[in-house]
Parts: sequence; structure tokens; C-alpha cells
Amino acid sequence: MTAATATATASHPCQGADCTKTATLVCPTCIKLDLPRDTARFCSQTCFKANWATHKLLHQQAQTYDPFTQVPGFRYTGSLRARYPLSATRFVPPHIKRPDYAETGRPYSEEKLRGSNRIETMNEAEIQKMREVCRIAREVLDAGAAAVRPGVTTDHIDKVVHEATVARDAYPSPLNYMGFPKSCCTSVNEVICHGIPDMRPLEDGDIVNIDVSVFKDGFHADLNETYFVGAKAWHESKALIDCTRECLKRAIEMVKPGVMYRELGNVIEKTAKERGFAVVRTYCGHGIHRLFHTTPNIPHYAKNKAIGVMKPGHIFTIEPMINVGTHADDHWPDNWTAVTRDGKRSAQFEHTMVVTETGCEILTLRRGHDIVMDGLIPPPGVEEGTVNGTKTE
Repeated sequence: MTAATATATASHPCQGADCTKTATLVCPTCIKLDLPRDTARFCSQTCFKANWATHKLLHQQAQTYDPFTQVPGFRYTGSLRARYPLSATRFVPPHIKRPDYAETGRPYSEEKLRGSNRIETMNEAEIQKMREVCRIAREVLDAGAAAVRPGVTTDHIDKVVHEATVARDAYPSPLNYMGFPKSCCTSVNEVICHGIPDMRPLEDGDIVNIDVSVFKDGFHADLNETYFVGAKAWHESKALIDCTRECLKRAIEMVKPGVMYRELGNVIEKTAKERGFAVVRTYCGHGIHRLFHTTPNIPHYAKNKAIGVMKPGHIFTIEPMINVGTHADDHWPDNWTAVTRDGKRSAQFEHTMVVTETGCEILTLRRGHDIVMDGLIPPPGVEEGTVNGTKTE
């Protein structure tokens, strides 16, 4: 096996053990598997061959992981299929500050507080930190959304999200959180949430949710939106996506001091049922700041038992997941991907917000847009104000 001189690499160090020379070669197998270039560069063929025994383990890791092989005859609930192998874990530059779970996968700081109902109140300096990390997360999500089109893999979207995150000196919060293998979640069609980016190309008619979370200067941000893949998706799934966005809008309009968190689920479920859709009950919104997930827990369904009353300085997400059919969910063998039990489609939108003295400030809002407009960009070939090609009033 020989290394290839793919591109000039004069500014990169050789990855050979104890080698301090400048890299001039790139491993061709790493290029083929789309592995991080930072671990693929060597100074010479001699150095490359000397380190081959350990370097090839990166290739094996990328090529062999497939949890579905452990469940022969696994029955999918819908038409979507996982596409393995996954690409290798993406590289995060060493200067970027990491959350406590980045190496081990265990969020120790969250574990210490499990069982507590206390909701932390952020001061103005902390809120300013949240504004900054949420601004970055919004930029990163918009970068990922710009890559959505038929033929693009969700793995490529993950790559775009990862590179946009580290380019801003931030860490992608999902990466190795409880062992999650990628830098964002991409949930296609019947996937409710936590879809793992893989090698399946998006198809005209799909819908895809991109869930981006970012960690910078000790604070996390979290947001997601569902997008149309091609004109066919706009015509087939617009009602679902409109309803999901409206559920989030009406819930956010309720946020102000003195409101009980359990009330949000009432308005979300009422809005969904009015339009003939169902609300997922397994997953909820959550507090977020120094911790990726913390109190309060915010169920999106009616008559829930959520604890707590909103106060200025509380920061949390609202992220309703709305299904075409049943609210019930199943899981793929990867232990992450949640799907609708009947295989019908699901959509989701999410914002991070802070309670103010008079209402709330949406920290992840797209600049120049209101809540309703977020995510409503039609795909190429579709004019706004049309349904199945026909103008609407």
C-alpha cells in the first residue's frame, strides 16, 4: 500500500509516531473512505509503511461498524434504510475546548444532577454567553441546510456541520455524547429524532430534520429544523411541516414568567390534533446552558406532569415532534434512531430561548425572520403560495 500525493500538505505535520517532519503525502484509503485528513498525512512512503500497522486500524473502524448485523431479520417500520458503514469519527482540533463527555462519552456533570428538580437561573453575563453560542449554532445549521438537495448524503451534511462548527472554534455537542458517533442528527422521513448521518443519498420527496448543537466557552446551544428535499417533498409534506412549525410558534408565544412548564404541552397537542396530527410523547424539550441536557423537562403532549414555573433567566428548548400517524415510536438497533411505529412521516422544529421579565428572547432565531418563517424556504422549482403547482390565495 502506498500513499498518494493528493494535494499540497506543506503546512501539516506528519502523523507518524514520534515524527516531527512536514507531511507531503496523504493515505489514499483515507481519501476513499472520506476519513479526516489530519490523521492521514505522512512525510514519506517509508514513514507511511512503518506506521501502517496502527494506521490501518482507522480504516477497519470505518468499514466494520454496523449494528444491524447484530439483529438478523430486523424489521424496519417504513421504507427508509440505514446505509453502513459510517465514515470515521471526525477530527476536532486540540485547541477547541471540549465538554466533559468528549473522551469517555459520559456526561459526568449531568449525571451528578439527575433526580434534581432545581432549575438554574442564568445571570446577564451567562445569558450573553448563551447568545453567542446560539448565534454560532444558527450559522452552523444554516450551513448544513444549504447542503440539502437530492443526491447528497446525510454524512456529507454532517461533514458540513462539523467543519462549520470547528471553524468557529466550537465543539459539536452531539459528538460522543453518550457514544453518539456523529456531529449532528439527521432524521429523514419516518425518523422522529436522533438519526445518525450515514451514506444514504437524499431523494427527491424526502424530508430531513437537521439537529445542530454547539458547545463554546462552557455553554451549549441547540436548535433544529425540518427541510424539504426537492419539489415533490413540498407538495407531499408541507401540511405536516406547517403544523409542526405552528406548534412551536404557539408554545413559544406562551413563554413568560409565571407560566407552568406543563402548560406548553396543552397548546402543542391542541394545535396538532386540530390539523389531524399526533404528538410524540417519548422525547421532550429540556434546559440547556453549561449542561447539554438538564432541568426543566418540557413534554410536548397535553396533561403532562412537568415540574416547574418559568422565571426570568431560565433557558431551555421547545422542540415538538409531530407525526402523520400514531404518536408511538420504535428504535433501530443503533440505539439512537427513533422512528414512527407505523412508518409514517415525522417533523420537528426546535429553538433555544431565555425567559425575560415580559416574555422570552429566542436565542437561536434566524436573523431577519420570525418564528413562523423559520424553515419555510421552499426547495428549488417551487414557488411560495402554491400547492401541487396551483396558486393559492
